[in-house]
Amino acid sequence: MLGHSHALSGLAAGAATLPWAPVEGTVAQVAWVAAVGGFAMLPDLDHTGSTVSDMWGPVTDVPSGAIGRLAGGHRWGTHDAVLAPLAFGAVALAAANLFWSSLVVMALAIGLALRALHFVIPGRAENTVVGNLLLSFGAAWLLLDHSPQPTWLPVAVGLGVLTHVAGDLITKQGVPLPVLWLARRKRIALTPMRTGTTLEKAVLAPLFLGVAVWFVYANTGAREALDPYLQDLLSLG
Repeated sequence: MLGHSHALSGLAAGAATLPWAPVEGTVAQVAWVAAVGGFAMLPDLDHTGSTVSDMWGPVTDVPSGAIGRLAGGHRWGTHDAVLAPLAFGAVALAAANLFWSSLVVMALAIGLALRALHFVIPGRAENTVVGNLLLSFGAAWLLLDHSPQPTWLPVAVGLGVLTHVAGDLITKQGVPLPVLWLARRKRIALTPMRTGTTLEKAVLAPLFLGVAVWFVYANTGAREALDPYLQDLLSLG
């Protein structure tokens, strides 16, 4: 699927899982949803020229080439529904106990979400290397400075990666058969839908956005805050 579809589906998954997420408080909830949305882009770090690879210039492009070779090419290792969450989650686990390393991981997630959702963000700052760095690290600093140490980052990474894999599973290109592809390079796909079709752009992406907004409303304090105003509007009608 396209980058913005992955990010929107990740935001929807993050918002939908808020009742079970290992976070407390509004700030931590926002961080959780943003992290899952951004990490839903992470598997595409396996090829240069992707949104993930281009985001911070050489800082993300150089590791992208190495990860792609290690993963066996695009849509192989980093799209394995078993190995990819474990591998990316292990990196996040190593980073989660220190502020500065968790800051980098959180900034990566926010930066990815900003790049993928640029079409609904005014201006172009999030599409530039410097602008994205400033925005993502600034937002990550604010979120982590006002919430407990994010030991939940590995869980958010795993959920985001699995959401990405599920999205690619419904496209014609498919994803590798978990673990077994190492012995025989074989993919599985559930539908003949191609990436970037009208169905994805006009139906799936808006659907993911709607689901994300609904679950944020239903699973956070937004519902209690907005219900009185909605009731007033309905009574006026």
